[in-house]
Amino acid sequence: MVRTGSVAGPTLAVVAREAGVSVPTASKVVNGREDVAPETRRRVTEALDRLGYVRRPRFDAAKSPGLVDLVVHSLESSWAGAILHGVEEAAQDAGLEVVVSAGLTRTRGDRPERGWLDKLASRGSSGVLFQLSELTVSQYAWLEQHRIPFVLIDPALEPPAGVVSVGGANWHGGVLATEHLLSLGHERVAVIAGHRRKTCAGARVAGYRSALAAAGVRHRGEYLRYGGFDEGSAYRRMLELLDLPEPPTGVFVCSDLMALGAYRALAERGLSVPDDVSVVGFDDLPEARWASPALTTVRQPVSEMAGVALRLLVRLMAGEQPEGTRTELSTRLVVRASTRGR
Repeated sequence: MVRTGSVAGPTLAVVAREAGVSVPTASKVVNGREDVAPETRRRVTEALDRLGYVRRPRFDAAKSPGLVDLVVHSLESSWAGAILHGVEEAAQDAGLEVVVSAGLTRTRGDRPERGWLDKLASRGSSGVLFQLSELTVSQYAWLEQHRIPFVLIDPALEPPAGVVSVGGANWHGGVLATEHLLSLGHERVAVIAGHRRKTCAGARVAGYRSALAAAGVRHRGEYLRYGGFDEGSAYRRMLELLDLPEPPTGVFVCSDLMALGAYRALAERGLSVPDDVSVVGFDDLPEARWASPALTTVRQPVSEMAGVALRLLVRLMAGEQPEGTRTELSTRLVVRASTRGR
């Protein structure tokens, strides 16, 4: 029960004085508003606990056990479609309804806009699945304060300790892609990676390097190029590789969409895939099958990742804790027509 002025507990004014803030600021913390600095939130929270001011969470899973939120960066990609498919199937099995939110990040990079979480609480969702690059420190704190269970799907950055996430085996996928090119006789193997700061990009590059080392092939620094997980950046990085004195004969491109950019660069230079350059992608989205030639790629089980995330969320909503916070699903190589032996 909330003690907001009863004789049994301190008033909000007492809490505010103890924390060295105004009463409206203390009220914002109690009511879960996002527009409070992390340090201020910490001081008020400590004062609330120290004085025994018991806050009633605005979120109560028992009131709405059948509703969960799925937050995605955009609905414009086949990646998002695979996520939706996996969540929908798992939610149907669990008897849950899903509210999908997209486009929340257009003005703030890859983070939800301020105020969105307040809407989540008022909606009464029992839990949230996030398919976003990152959340802010204050947003993590907000979710913790409101005791709203959540799971991250394929987070681009390493989440804080204790946060549950599901992703693919990126390192192993990088190994598979590189080993395939090496097995075809390619010794000049390059990699076009995604953003440097993203965990999945680093893991795929690490797998590439491990496969080279295991095969006794020297890693050449000029063969490592970072893009931005988009077609345009991969197009530019592929042109840079082709301008080298010794251009690669095989290229591991760290997403299927990026591989299409590499295809375009090769075509502009009058080069053929795979006769002149073999290309391997990553994800196995529908674009991989539609490309010409059909793209050899590493299959990341996107729909399965989303389904596992939903099932983990159900466990968290029931008060259970998974054995580990990171779940990785295996990746496998899908060989098509974009690779050929030397």
